[in-house]
Amino acid sequence: MIMFKVYSRYGVWIAIVLIAYFLILKLFGLHQYPVLSSLNGLIFGFGIYMALKKYTSRKSKFHYEKGFEVGLLSGGIASILFTIFMAVYMYQIDAEFAENIMDVWNLEYDMGTLMLVLSILIMGFSTTLVLTLAFMQLLKNSWNTQDGNRNTF
Repeated sequence: MIMFKVYSRYGVWIAIVLIAYFLILKLFGLHQYPVLSSLNGLIFGFGIYMALKKYTSRKSKFHYEKGFEVGLLSGGIASILFTIFMAVYMYQIDAEFAENIMDVWNLEYDMGTLMLVLSILIMGFSTTLVLTLAFMQLLKNSWNTQDGNRNTF
């Protein structure tokens, strides 16, 4: 139950911050530049790291697989929620946004808005996986202790 609370809460908060960041870019007319979405990785990273730290602070014994699950699910929830927001935005609010992004990418064929929505989802999941793997290396228990020596070959 603790794990569910942590990853659902942080997943929703990551998505809220991603949406707010996008809307701030929209406010200044900068949402047309895909290079600014690289800051999404920092937002994902901060949120996943905080979720993992929160989970480890509540548990006396930290298991790698449980921490990995918290990281993946918090980022996965954020990816899905942000993708849903972007799909609604691109299909209902600003239909020209997807066309403008595709023009910036200099694609000579029309791949449609669905391709952009799938790209957002895949980028969110891949960012989540990479960042969770990286953070778990920082947070896992070291085998370089007296207790860890019994775990070697």
